[in-house]
Amino acid sequence: MLVSATEMLKKARDGHYAVGQFNINNLEWTKAVLLTAQELNSPVILGVSEGAGKYMTGYKTVAAMVKAMVETLNITVPVALHLDHGRNFESCKAAIAGGYTSVMIDGSSLPFEENIEITREVVKYAHERGVSVEAELGVLAGVEDHVFSAGSTYTNPLDAVEFIKKTKVDALAISYGTMHGANKGKGAKLRKEIAIATKECLLHEGIFCALVSHGSSTVPQYIVKEINDLGGDIQNAYGIELAQLKEAARCGIDVFRIFDSLNWVPGMEVA
Repeated sequence: MLVSATEMLKKARDGHYAVGQFNINNLEWTKAVLLTAQELNSPVILGVSEGAGKYMTGYKTVAAMVKAMVETLNITVPVALHLDHGRNFESCKAAIAGGYTSVMIDGSSLPFEENIEITREVVKYAHERGVSVEAELGVLAGVEDHVFSAGSTYTNPLDAVEFIKKTKVDALAISYGTMHGANKGKGAKLRKEIAIATKECLLHEGIFCALVSHGSSTVPQYIVKEINDLGGDIQNAYGIELAQLKEAARCGIDVFRIFDSLNWVPGMEVA
């Protein structure tokens, strides 16, 4: 059985741990993530970008596959199926109709008030159906699917609190130094004070909203070497150091989005 992301994230808050979101593209990838989560007794969010969903022939197909695998593999840890970077209301609506238990509406490229407006619309629709919603405030540099930005705009903690109050969103992706894609820059440093300030403001207001760290892949160098030794050509691919991610969890990050740099394969183009 799939659950909403909010349900597992509230438990994570009470238990003082963070949850991993792993973006999936096919059956083998999904199976590996589910079995690992079960082995580690860890709740997990399965993220699916619009491009990956199209590649796997649609939201209903993805949801049916995940539900069947959860049952067949006897997965007992909480699992949420999440639309990653939904570009508009219709995309979120389609994912919900297809069986997703969580959706992201990404209005980060819009003016602040327009981002609030579209997020509020998705939240109202999703909450009426028991589905959790993630939004994004601030801009991450890098490229992924239809999401691209040459530079970062850090999230203002005070703006984040206002945004959450007005939208009632369940989770908020913040920009604090991570990047989409494999090349986050060697020696990238996270602005942990942004996460700390945002979380402290929310606690002061008595508001629960999970903070999400996109662009959190570590990109281990031994894997890069193995790929290149087999004929690949990956250059200057550096992720976020594991030690920094652990510290970010202690500073208020509730969800780390992994495999964000690997969620494209030929055929997944979105028009």
